[in-house]
Parts: sequence; structure tokens; C-alpha cells
Amino acid sequence: MSFTEFSDHDGLGLAALIVKKEVTPLELVDAATERIERHNPVLGAVVHKAFDEARTTAKGKLPQGPFTGVPFLIKDLGLKVAGLPRTDGSHFTGHLVDEADSELTKRFRASGVVLLGKTNTPEYGITGTTESARLGPCRSPWNENHIAGGSSGGAAAAVASGMVPLAHASDGLGSIRIPAACCGLFGLKITRDRNPNGPDDFDRAIGFSVDHVVSRSVRDSAAMLDATGYAEAASPYAPPPKERPYLEELSRTPGKLKIAVSMETPSGKPIDSEVEAAFFKTVDLLRSLGHDVVERGLGLDYRRLYRAQGLVSAANFAAGMRRRVEMMGREPEEHELEKLTWAAYQNGKRVTGDMALWGWQELRLMNRETLSLFEEFDVYLSPVMGTPPPEIGYVDPVNLDPKEVNKRQGRVFPYTPPFNFSGQPSMSVPLWQSEAGLPIGMMFSGRYGDEATLFRLAGQLEKECPWGQRRPKHWN
Repeated sequence: MSFTEFSDHDGLGLAALIVKKEVTPLELVDAATERIERHNPVLGAVVHKAFDEARTTAKGKLPQGPFTGVPFLIKDLGLKVAGLPRTDGSHFTGHLVDEADSELTKRFRASGVVLLGKTNTPEYGITGTTESARLGPCRSPWNENHIAGGSSGGAAAAVASGMVPLAHASDGLGSIRIPAACCGLFGLKITRDRNPNGPDDFDRAIGFSVDHVVSRSVRDSAAMLDATGYAEAASPYAPPPKERPYLEELSRTPGKLKIAVSMETPSGKPIDSEVEAAFFKTVDLLRSLGHDVVERGLGLDYRRLYRAQGLVSAANFAAGMRRRVEMMGREPEEHELEKLTWAAYQNGKRVTGDMALWGWQELRLMNRETLSLFEEFDVYLSPVMGTPPPEIGYVDPVNLDPKEVNKRQGRVFPYTPPFNFSGQPSMSVPLWQSEAGLPIGMMFSGRYGDEATLFRLAGQLEKECPWGQRRPKHWN
């Protein structure tokens, strides 16, 4: 198989070629390595390379799974990979090397993938753009002057440029859906705890964050969740069981869905005109497919919602930093953290116990408001972002004042967080592009535990509005 053909296949397609003995795992590793070496100097997607280890693994006996022999990358945030650094994008904890795999890493390996290294992320995954002092900026394969999104920007840039067909990603306030939208990929934020967090994953305590993948095809996302999303021993928050494998859902019709649609933003301000136009095109597409579409927003008191979330997130971050301080044996010096991170840490330490629990109580009550909408509707549609992907430096956590960073993030990324708070599945689908050729993603959110409906809808949209043959500037 030539180098050109490698990127023309998704993960399941590459695995099928291996089964038919048309290509070997080692040849795939070499093809992925060549693409990483070619594109990474511009894109900054891969920050830790494990090519020698990958070649050794590819030449050995691999687990039999849906992705046996397929090259894969892990995000450099939270998830442990034995023998590889885990910087979390920070100078403070940037020299740690993990001794063992996280539970999800073990499950990725059991799916048959071959790990080639780790991908770029902002410091502690805080921002919707991947630009850090420790790891540098990650750039969009569509236009290197624009962001790849965050905090899974490295994963998205790697997949969108053809380095690998799918890659690990995580989402705490939009960090799978935003980079998927920025890079023209499919990205599903799964139901809370659908994938295992493991016994050492303290940052997942408040339930906002989940781990899964970004991919070029819907079926790769479904197959990987089938491989990793099974019950974890001693998990305190087991998710609702699925009815059948998610991969099977793609061959099933979604039927006539009741879909609520809205462009409402927390600020009440309008969004970019190109995103608005893409939203209305999506509404027209859904109606043409026979779905019952009704305009209806979440109707939340966003000021109250984000006040509560701000207290909970600040306290959780400060508690997480306390664990890092214990691990490092000292407090961070101010120059070891970016301005935004330092401000978040200091603010978090000022949150009292009753303030944090008040915020958590408020979120619990308001999550019921969000969830109640899905008693009337099957799916909720909004854009993923309020603008097309901005240029590198527009949301700059390294150099801008933290208040300005948060102000700009509010304009660019207004939509994704509520479904992290409620724990519901929510997906970014790369349906459209701007006049400048930048991807524009639409967000579909489902009932708690109901990834099945989203996969069926995604499969329908992929057939009606295919994106798989779109090619960015930096490709193959």
C-alpha cells in the first residue's frame, strides 16, 4: 500500500486491510510516522514521540480487536501511558513520566491500536484553544494561522491532517466538540462515566469531564466506544447500559426525531453570520429528512448557571492543584504557571466549602431544568461555536489578561458547557464550511445515556452531507 492510500482509510478500514494481509501493522506505523514528521513542524500536533516503541509493538503479537494494528495517539492530559511523559501542558508538572497505564489506556491498547505518542494540549486543559507556554501552539490543518481548538487540539489536528485516523480526546467544557468543529471532524462527548475514569483520576470528581476520541468517520467513534465503554469495577457512577453495540446503530434509521433548535447564547448577543447561516442550513436539512423541528432554547438563567459552575470548577481546580503540590513536594512558582492558570489557582483557593457546595447544589437543580427539555424532545441542536475558528493568538492564555481571555472565550465558545454539567452525550458534526474554507460544526445533544440516538442521527447526516472527502491544506 502506498503512503497516499494510508490517509484515505478510516481506522476500521485500515484494520480490515491488515486482516486481508494487504498491509502490515509495521507498514501502517511507518506511514503514520512519516506523516507526523512531515506535518508536525507546522501544526505542532504531536508533542511526545514513541516511534521506536510503536515499531517494536507493531512487529509483535497484537491484541485482537476492532483496530488491530491501527496507529493511535493519546492526549497529553490526565491519561497515563507507561514510560511516556505527562506534562498536562504545564511547566510545573512538565517533567513527570508515568510508570503505568491508566485504565482507559489499557482499553485502548486492548482494542488493538498501536500508540505512537502524545498530542498537544493547553495547560491543564483550561482553554478552548491549544496554545501553551510549555508545548506551544497547535495549528489547524485547514489554515495554519487559525486555531485547532482545545483542549484536544493536538488530537484533532493530527486526525484532520491524516497523521492517524482517530485519536484520544477528552471533554470537560467542550474539549472534544470544539476541536472537532475547528478541524472538520466527528467528535462525541459521551455520557458521564461511559468510559472508565480509573481509581486515580481525581480531576473527574465533579463529573464534567469524559474521555473518548475524535475521528474522521462516525463508525470509528462508535466502534471505539464499543471497545472501551463497558462497566468498570468499583465505579461509583455506572452509566445506563446500552441496548446493542453502537456500531450496529449506524445501520438503523433514527426515525422521525423531535428536535429542538436554538442559537441562544448565555450573553444574549448574536453569533457570527456565517455560523448562523450554517445553523439554518442544518435546520432545513433536518426537516428535509423528515424530522420534527421546533425552535426552543434551553431557557436557562445562564448568569446563575455559570456563577454556580464557576465556584465548583474553581474549587475543584484548587483541590487538584493541591494534589499536584503534594506530588511535587512544593507549591508552584508564579512563572511556572500561565497567567490564566495562576489566576484560576488563586481564585480557587479563595472559594470556601459552603460556597463550593452551594454551587454544586445550584448545578444539581439547574441540571434538572436542562434534562427536563429532553422529556419533550429527542435531540437539541445548536452550533458548536459562535464564530468560525479564530486566528492563533486571539484567545491567548499565555499573554492576555485572564479576564480578556475569558471574555473572548465566551464569544467564541458559548454553547458546549451545559451538557458537561448535566452529563448528557453531545456531538459535533462537521456539516459545513465558511467562505474561507474553515470547518463549521453543528452540535446535537441527546438524552442522558442515549448515545444510540445520536449515532443513528450522525450516520444519517454522514450519508446525506458527507464530509469524509474534504481535504485540508495540510493533508496526507
